[in-house]
Amino acid sequence: MTGPLITAADLAALGGDVTLLDVRWRLGGPPGVELYREGHLPGAVFCDLDHDLAAPPGGGGRHPLPGAEAFQAAMRRLGVRDGRPVVVYDDAGSTSAARAWWALRYFGHQDVRVLDGGLPAWTAAGLPLTKEAPGVAEGDFTARPGGMPVLTADEAGALASGGVLLDARAGERFRGEVEPVDPVAGHIPGAVSAPTTENVGPDGRFLDPVALRARFAALGAGEGVPTGAYCGSGVTAAHEVLALELAGLPAALYAGSWSHWVTDPARPVATGD
Repeated sequence: MTGPLITAADLAALGGDVTLLDVRWRLGGPPGVELYREGHLPGAVFCDLDHDLAAPPGGGGRHPLPGAEAFQAAMRRLGVRDGRPVVVYDDAGSTSAARAWWALRYFGHQDVRVLDGGLPAWTAAGLPLTKEAPGVAEGDFTARPGGMPVLTADEAGALASGGVLLDARAGERFRGEVEPVDPVAGHIPGAVSAPTTENVGPDGRFLDPVALRARFAALGAGEGVPTGAYCGSGVTAAHEVLALELAGLPAALYAGSWSHWVTDPARPVATGD
């Protein structure tokens, strides 16, 4: 496999020679494991975003990065191996699957792909689902942090004025018109609104690289421009980083994102466009 995406047809052609993670998740529920039990790709194991891909919420935000030891243990429990390809998917335009892709890449896995279009693309291709949970052999994945660039709060604030900092949340949250989750509404001063929903088409598949490159260029992100992304808690911002990679533009992730930014009342907050 080459590139960060894989089609349903190419995934089906791999047969069982892959570790397949179902990363369905909903902000506010229902729990993704309930969706998994109703039907999933054959051979897929459920990966819990809240517990397998994040540390407990607190001062680091709602979905802080897990420590290397905890992430390694979670991935080994799910059967992830260093020398075996991993494919991740969800049913919501890859918004949560991208967090698994990013986390595995950050912790050093070299062969991770996102199923483009997710579960809907799989079923649209006439491929089967199952309710049977597979047996999982313990993996041997070794977590090595540092495989993807990250931003601290200070670095994110500086990038907003010295480069391009993309806010992956919906526009109304960026502008501070609504804030359904975090205690303060608004955005990091100098950030640019770039809703991650605009990275995909109506079918949930990513736009082609040319279209993505044009989109990001219009937002100020291009070759040689330092670029980062954040969102509410570092989930959809990983989707932004994935879209930027597809466009050929490297970007850093502010993993704590807005939920971490607002833990310090001294950090500035902007509203409006």
